[in-house]
Amino acid sequence: MRQMKPVRVVAVTSGKGGVGKTNLSVNIGVASAKAGRRVAILDADMGLANVDILLGIFPKFNLSHVLSGEKTLKEIMVTGPSGLKIIPASSGIQRMTDLNVAEQAGIIRAFSEIENDLDMLIVDTAAGISASVVNFARACQDIIVVVCDEPTSLADAYAYIKLLNRDYSLNNFHIITNMVQSSEHGQALFNKLCKVTDRYLDISLQYLGAVPQDEFLKKSVQKQTPVVEAFPQSKAAIAIKNLARKIDQWPIKLQAGGYLEFFVERMIRYSAKEDAA
Repeated sequence: MRQMKPVRVVAVTSGKGGVGKTNLSVNIGVASAKAGRRVAILDADMGLANVDILLGIFPKFNLSHVLSGEKTLKEIMVTGPSGLKIIPASSGIQRMTDLNVAEQAGIIRAFSEIENDLDMLIVDTAAGISASVVNFARACQDIIVVVCDEPTSLADAYAYIKLLNRDYSLNNFHIITNMVQSSEHGQALFNKLCKVTDRYLDISLQYLGAVPQDEFLKKSVQKQTPVVEAFPQSKAAIAIKNLARKIDQWPIKLQAGGYLEFFVERMIRYSAKEDAA
């Protein structure tokens, strides 16, 4: 029964802005949709939405209308390339950058309304380590941290991982190195981050892979079209499709963690069904 399987929920995060996180979220989502998965992307940058801009779409409604009770989550969803569903955030509404815990929980719980329509949810968080960023990441099954070859990117990624580990006992993180010159360059960046985390933290960093610096990626941003669609044979597109395939092979979490999570009711129902089988 396809609709009963738990939804795969992946946070795409970074300590620092400007590392290409949202572009990767969108392209991984489109690549997964092209592979036959039913995928949605939540733009969780509540005050400065970017997913709609990258895709050249202009949603009439967004999460602020869900919080106000004007619309349901289903009513604000828009369809993007290859059937990718987008849950748009607001842009330029300061109130949305300061949601309290109850409001964040309300957004997360609202996703139960669309649980039967999805195989995968990508949560594109804001940059930084605000309470909202942390809570949305904790509500996901897997966390991807995107880094690039800048000292501030590695330092901020380490700070973000340390916070989630020490304050919330999260210890599994997947790393994507972005805008690298070669696969060796990407691996060296990952090793540099591991050297610090291995010394100071009790965590597991898993290397998901690298996305190369690619002029076609810049061109696709200007065209407001995902690179996996606009230039499917480019180096960046091939790398991103490979990342999407790897993510699709991850085991899906079947046990609730005891804190607020996306689609937790479905996870519990599936787990109970498995136990009874």
